[in-house]
Amino acid sequence: MVKQIVFAITLIATLGIFSFTINRIIRFFKLTRPAFPVRDFGKRFQITLEVALGQTKIFRRPFTGLLHALVFWGFCVIAVGSVEMIIDGLFGTERVLKFLGPVYSLIIASGDIFGLVVAICIVIFLARRLFFHIRRFEGIEMKSVSHMDANIALSMILILMISLLGMNMAYLESHAASAGTVAGVYPVSTLFAGILSGIPAGGVSVMYEACWWVHILMIFVFANVLPYSKHFHVFMSIPNVFLSRLDALGKLQNMDNITLEVKMMLYPDAVTIIPPADAAVERFGIMDVEDISWKNYLDSLACTECGRCTSVCPANLTGKRLSPRKIIMDVRARMKEKGPGLVKNGLTWSDKKSLLRDYISEEELWACTTCNACARECPININHPSIIIDMRRYLVMEEASAPSGIKWIFGNIENNGAAWHFSADDRMLWARDISIRTN
Repeated sequence: MVKQIVFAITLIATLGIFSFTINRIIRFFKLTRPAFPVRDFGKRFQITLEVALGQTKIFRRPFTGLLHALVFWGFCVIAVGSVEMIIDGLFGTERVLKFLGPVYSLIIASGDIFGLVVAICIVIFLARRLFFHIRRFEGIEMKSVSHMDANIALSMILILMISLLGMNMAYLESHAASAGTVAGVYPVSTLFAGILSGIPAGGVSVMYEACWWVHILMIFVFANVLPYSKHFHVFMSIPNVFLSRLDALGKLQNMDNITLEVKMMLYPDAVTIIPPADAAVERFGIMDVEDISWKNYLDSLACTECGRCTSVCPANLTGKRLSPRKIIMDVRARMKEKGPGLVKNGLTWSDKKSLLRDYISEEELWACTTCNACARECPININHPSIIIDMRRYLVMEEASAPSGIKWIFGNIENNGAAWHFSADDRMLWARDISIRTN
């Protein structure tokens, strides 16, 4: 009974802290602008099955892709066992889902196997980060806290797997000693349970309880640490894939307010929706986080900081400052900094800083070739160029700021109706001395 009371208090505290964090994030979402209508659910479910659950894009790097996919699939299977542990903790039962019979045996056997597989994968991931120089793990955006964050999260996952296997081994050994019936099948733990044969029954029981508490408490801690970590993608990656932009990569979205103004000028009689004269003037493009769309913010929360986007960026590969990963990380960091003030004081509040220039420089934005290699490579369908284009739009339309070469083109379009410096009357002068033979 004492165990149930302690567990219930711990669970309530965990859910309370998690709810506070999620509520905070929801309030940040309310600060953002609309993105696109969410429809075509059949296609979205198909993309989710392929990209999120099937991990298809991550297999472009076969070795690390396979390891990451195994960790993801392992978590999906082990989550079922975690639900059972919560029920057992609340009601004082043991292996409450065993009534599922063969299905339960399959779930438990899969979880037992994945416990070892995931542990091996995590050891490899830690070794790669600690002892090998992986270029895509570096960059101006990857501060020491980013590396520490990754190492801590990986270490917590390793503890989760070790405690799971330890709990299963102690469970098998205690039931073997008492000739009790074992619920489920444990292929891996059965191989190693003999290690505990020399330990007294009381010691095995203590080990089981210790591993049980370590495992469940680590899950609770992990769940509340994730929203403040890059590993929040554990929760956010599947929703982000489901809410992917369905348009072809490279297609630029028109700005509705600009489209309306153009239609009002060209077809005044055809425009039926005319904004009132005293309507607030919208900002063109993105200057700060209150200008981003909900999808931009969702992208930033889902980002795994894996660096696949930056590793294929032609601008970055040629030595320019642009890093698509940094752009997305900066959005998340800026919302974390300014979001509380906006929630408290409203969208007009300013802290005398902005996403543009204080976080992301003009040089980074204009280095982008909009080739969409980053969006194509991202394993969770983040669309980096969309926010880059919108920040460029702010520079051009609000500040008339652009590189000199682009300003020259703008001037030619305004004066000559084309990108070249020749007037319309002179465009065919190159052909005046050309004779065409006719038969």
